[in-house]
Amino acid sequence: MKVSLVTGCAGFIGSHMIDYLLKRKHKVYGIDNLTSGKIININANLKNSKFVFINSDLKNFKTISKKIKKIDYVFHFAGNGELIPSIEKPYKYFKNNALNTVLLLEILRNNYKIKKFLYAASSTCYGLSKRKTSEKQKINIQHPYAFSKYVGEQAVLHWGKVYKMPVISIRIFNAYGPRSRTTNVYGAVIGVFIKQLISKKPLTIVGDGNQKRDFLYISDLCEAFYKASISNYKNEIFNLGSGNPKKINYLA
Repeated sequence: MKVSLVTGCAGFIGSHMIDYLLKRKHKVYGIDNLTSGKIININANLKNSKFVFINSDLKNFKTISKKIKKIDYVFHFAGNGELIPSIEKPYKYFKNNALNTVLLLEILRNNYKIKKFLYAASSTCYGLSKRKTSEKQKINIQHPYAFSKYVGEQAVLHWGKVYKMPVISIRIFNAYGPRSRTTNVYGAVIGVFIKQLISKKPLTIVGDGNQKRDFLYISDLCEAFYKASISNYKNEIFNLGSGNPKKINYLA
């Protein structure tokens, strides 16, 4: 039986990845400290014998790993994801997104023979692009969140190169679907729009609404991560989006 570890398993993306892997008969270990993740997102799987939920912080993973004999695939989604709060608390973001990634890599390197490590990177590393974005586009870090995710990505690629770990970094654009955040001003735009519609409130459009974003449905995201995990690719970076950007006004 294939064994997968999903960090941030109670979050929007992590919880869907759990669903996806369990359907493919993986045994899944999920870790989440429930700071931003919600237990309701994984409730349906808690009674599944192939799913083991670990309510803990990644900083405790060295102790936790002593109870896990085998890990084939690692899907690393844990971390802080909001842009604006990162400006107010940059060290918190650097610790959770970059340092904890290094901690995880070290424990895996010293204790497991993994088949693939998948890092959930961010398209924010490109800054505000006015054209279709390729992996070769110049990096343009604009805020601590983007910086912390990019440093985490560089650590993953460095460990892959130096210690021969099979790693892939996937730069996610705008994912949407069930369980995405709809709360406060930092929620994803599609979730916020839907909540505003249900509440019969006007839609909040920032600026003139002509800015374009690339939206990707959550099941497509999970399929991409899974295919990357079983592919022959390693030590690579991939952008992940629909490739069909839409204006916010069109979305509204």
